[in-house]
Amino acid sequence: MMTLSPRTLRFVVGFALFSGAGFLAAQQPAAPAASPADAQTAQLVTQLVPRFHLHHPKIDDAASVKIFDGYLKLLDQGKMYFLKSDIDQFAPHRLTLDDEIKAGDVQFAYTVFDIFKQRLTDQLQKAHLLIDQDQDYSVDESMITDSKVLDWAATQEELDDRWRKRVKFDMLQYKLDEEPLDKAREKLHKRYRNIGRVIEQTTPDEKLEMYLTSMTTAFDPHSTYMSPRSWQDFEIQLKLSLDGIGAALRSDDGYTVVASIVPGGAAALDGRLKVGDKITGVDSKGNAEIEDIYDMKLTEVVRKIRGPRGTPLRLQVKPEKGGDTQIYQLVRQKIELNEQAVKGEIIETGARVGREGRIGVLSIPSFYRDFEQAQDGTEGFKSAAADCRKVFKEVFANQKLDAIVVDLRNNGGGALSEAIEISGLFIDQGPIVQVKETGSAPKQLNDEDPGVIYRGPLVVLCNRLSASASEIFAGAIKDYRRGIVIGDQTTHGKGTVQNLMDVAPREPFRLFRGQDRGKLKLTIQQFYRVNGDSTQNRGVTSDVVLPSLLDHIDEGESSLDNALPFDHIEPARYSASRLVSSDVVASLQKRSEQRVATVEDFQKVEKVIRQYLERKNKKSVSLNETILKAERDLEKETAKDNPKDPDEVKAKDPNEPIFPKGFYNDEVLNVALDYVEAFPALAASTRRP
Repeated sequence: MMTLSPRTLRFVVGFALFSGAGFLAAQQPAAPAASPADAQTAQLVTQLVPRFHLHHPKIDDAASVKIFDGYLKLLDQGKMYFLKSDIDQFAPHRLTLDDEIKAGDVQFAYTVFDIFKQRLTDQLQKAHLLIDQDQDYSVDESMITDSKVLDWAATQEELDDRWRKRVKFDMLQYKLDEEPLDKAREKLHKRYRNIGRVIEQTTPDEKLEMYLTSMTTAFDPHSTYMSPRSWQDFEIQLKLSLDGIGAALRSDDGYTVVASIVPGGAAALDGRLKVGDKITGVDSKGNAEIEDIYDMKLTEVVRKIRGPRGTPLRLQVKPEKGGDTQIYQLVRQKIELNEQAVKGEIIETGARVGREGRIGVLSIPSFYRDFEQAQDGTEGFKSAAADCRKVFKEVFANQKLDAIVVDLRNNGGGALSEAIEISGLFIDQGPIVQVKETGSAPKQLNDEDPGVIYRGPLVVLCNRLSASASEIFAGAIKDYRRGIVIGDQTTHGKGTVQNLMDVAPREPFRLFRGQDRGKLKLTIQQFYRVNGDSTQNRGVTSDVVLPSLLDHIDEGESSLDNALPFDHIEPARYSASRLVSSDVVASLQKRSEQRVATVEDFQKVEKVIRQYLERKNKKSVSLNETILKAERDLEKETAKDNPKDPDEVKAKDPNEPIFPKGFYNDEVLNVALDYVEAFPALAASTRRP
């Protein structure tokens, strides 16, 4: 079983806070004291970070300031919650959190969160009243949308006014969408009830996780603390498998609702459970009392449904189509998350772009690896590299391909070993990446497997969400001049390596495993391309850039707080081919630009980009119906028949093509065919003595 968003609560909290709620000033009850286990966990984390982090940072006053600011930003990025008096109340801890955490004192986390929760609870009561009040949309007023230009509200009245405008804005959005007033009000009531539930159901483990992550991210954005439960969810993403019934769930106004059914899973094979059905009760043992799960935290529901394969469970279900409540008995099984696995297909380009060719597309959504099975020597363990070989054997074998496109869009990375092995499928032996720790000489990680699986024209497709292991692969292909890179101007820019370690005392000869205190995902190394450049911050630039809105959104590493800087070391010794030249790259870009200029959908994207940049530079939004409607009408006119976002073109339905027809994908095929035309001369130059 899985949730739609199985990572930690902090992103859910961020949504709740950005959606907005002010607070009433109130006398706050004392927060519950932190447990001894939490104290020891905090102490262990403060011992591990300076010892094993890439830069061996000091947890000192400077770090304390970052922890203080980071935790408050995590809870109240929009400055819609805490009053200035709250911040003043917290201020004495601004320079002492380092000493407190090292001593195992994490009371600050619980006290601040509980004040936040109380403020939220109080304000939501006012919010529901505001929703039911009539609004005057003829008033010429605006709402500040850029929290960077806001100070903390000095008075409760000022904070309440921010919230009044937030509710007014939300209701005006519904009005402009021609939503009936009663339905608009109910939708907003429902949204705020969901926000309240999320915050109310936050567990002590999750509070500690958010706080300790605020500490680790003070040194870089990718070092995080994961509670035992968050680690379980993270491990599922690495393995691409879990034991359960194969259904994704979402929470909706206290109900657990089926969001999707995993093909081939127990629920899909049984056939009775449908998308939209409400699960109202669970018997996790299959032969006991059914437990009512209404208003239960979604992660708790998921854990009741997950369980060892082969074991039964019963679900109490209210069908979405109506009728009596049903009881379904299912047997858990291993669920392969195949929609996230490597896939391949062959595209005949003639019908799509008017130029004959056969292009193989290799889609790699992540560089996954089941480390546990790999370590145990399990034959056929889940591996992205193994699945790539499978595609070549089962899809591309004995097929005359003019080129291959490796699609890494939205691939956030994964296992470093997988990136090296997959790079080795196209590069014949040699260094793939250099890895460096502070105070140590760079270490080369090589492709040890002689030979390649494919020697023809190769295209790597990336975007701003292609990160980490994706950048290792793209960088190696580019440095070896093995193929060309197409996509956004550059990739994400994550050039660091994280290691997972148990939060436990580092004692030699420890025979017994102690209490599970979660994992520390800690940045321990920085990786560099074989040309000596780090991908950190700058990423891997594309040879051929295509217009994309994502290219202009603050999604890169450089936009993250406390991101490490770009760095350069000595290049590795490697032998680049001549399969790419600057002249060919210039020609490919020029021909692509000429085509793009004639494609109406690309011109619409360019117009959307210009509008987005105009909105991005604005610090406020009008709450006057006439003004806001005019702005929205202009946006709608621009977006009329707007092409699908080029970064969302990869199909989610497993029965659909993995590289569907569309203006963006078709231009990628055109660039690939241009490269095919230039390739013979390049290959001939490579063979010269």
